[in-house]
Amino acid sequence: MNIYDMTLHQLRKMLSEGDITVQEIYSSFAGRIEEVESKVGAFVNLASDIAELQAHKAADRWSEGRNVTPITGLPVAIKDNISLAGVPNTCSSKMLKNYIPPYNATVVEKLAEDGALFIGKTNLDEFAMGSSTETSALKITRNPWNLDYVPGGSSGGSAAAVAAGESPAALGSDTGGSIRQPASFCGVVGMKPTYGRVSRYGLVAFAGSLDQIGPITRDVHDCAIMMNALSGHDICDSTSADVPIPDHTTGLKQDIRGLRIGLPGELFHEGIDASIREAVYAAVDLLTGMGAECVELSMPHLEYSVPVYYILATAEAGSNMARYDGVQYGYRASGAEDILDMYIRTRSEGLGTEVKRRIMLGTYMLSSGYYDAFYLKAQKVRTLIKNDFDRAFTRVDLLLSPVTPTTAFKAGKRADDPLQMYLSDICTIPANLAGLPAMSIPCGFDNGLPVGMQIIGKPFDEITMLRAAYAYEQSTDWHKRRAVITG
Repeated sequence: MNIYDMTLHQLRKMLSEGDITVQEIYSSFAGRIEEVESKVGAFVNLASDIAELQAHKAADRWSEGRNVTPITGLPVAIKDNISLAGVPNTCSSKMLKNYIPPYNATVVEKLAEDGALFIGKTNLDEFAMGSSTETSALKITRNPWNLDYVPGGSSGGSAAAVAAGESPAALGSDTGGSIRQPASFCGVVGMKPTYGRVSRYGLVAFAGSLDQIGPITRDVHDCAIMMNALSGHDICDSTSADVPIPDHTTGLKQDIRGLRIGLPGELFHEGIDASIREAVYAAVDLLTGMGAECVELSMPHLEYSVPVYYILATAEAGSNMARYDGVQYGYRASGAEDILDMYIRTRSEGLGTEVKRRIMLGTYMLSSGYYDAFYLKAQKVRTLIKNDFDRAFTRVDLLLSPVTPTTAFKAGKRADDPLQMYLSDICTIPANLAGLPAMSIPCGFDNGLPVGMQIIGKPFDEITMLRAAYAYEQSTDWHKRRAVITG
């Protein structure tokens, strides 16, 4: 097996046993990037100088046995809406193409303290608004399993980098499915933690009541390792929860006998491809055979999740995007006659079609005369959706569903059909509205493209979710498969 095909925990074991060096690990992934990046297009900026310096420091830590953690000396890719000091934080937008943050996001700071190597910044849908990474103003990212297909979005670059062997782990952000959907499309593991579990300080805001940073990895064990590194209260983030931080790896090897898993009928509806339903139901059968009890249940308000999300998310996005006006930082249009003309030109030229569409939708939702009819009503329905989850979790420990209605689709197929693109997240949005932890794990293939299964947990109970995911994963070999990149 190539070094770049290995997981975090495999690399960590080899380092601890002296079978490999930090420099060999870095060189392998750097070489893999050189080999396939021109085909995949996962990165918008590489951070070679930073990573090489970090590799030297990590090697010293290993040789001295000083402050060695499970990720010391191991590469991590960072979605390009998360601040890494000294490296452009573009959000894949013309508006921020030349913006270089002077500070690290809290999650970046945590990983740096643990000795990770920041191999580069990954592509995304512009300002994380999209489900295919096609709205990026900077480049095209392709699915490593078939380069004619999209990797999903908005964290498509992060998922593609992990699936292509360009990094063993990556950071993404998830507002309505932006970690889980690309993880599903690319056949890797992706987790959205409970809202407040991981600091959002240094994440460029899309919709503050929905955004969460989380890991994308090759397997569940690596996901648990990353969660240990990322979790914790942060005084710089007012939404960060001051709750105990568990060791997310402790429950991985516990059996799942007696675990009650709910199957919400609303997430298995007729709009889900038959092949995906079959793959998820096969996983249900396997979990049942391992001692879990799987029960069907109804959560009637989930059917309103997509319209509720696109009211609330666009309203928050419209407010957050007001700061990009060409005055303080970022792109400024030239040739303006006055300040109003400068505002108009800057935002017209600096922002893409999808971002402008969401700003306009959000402005409408918050406008006088429509606030009560749309925004306020959506907030009330959001509460009803959360109540559905609360009731479900009095009966079950976890919920299980497909991640997406289809496998990855061909590039360009939905670019001119926003509604179909928005429906890509129909199964993932509810967990964001309720602030719950949720993850995608591979559960099959259809026509050579990965299928993902979603597990949703109770608030701050990522451990039970990881326990079930790990039990399923160890009984299959989907996570061991690697994309063969041709073309």
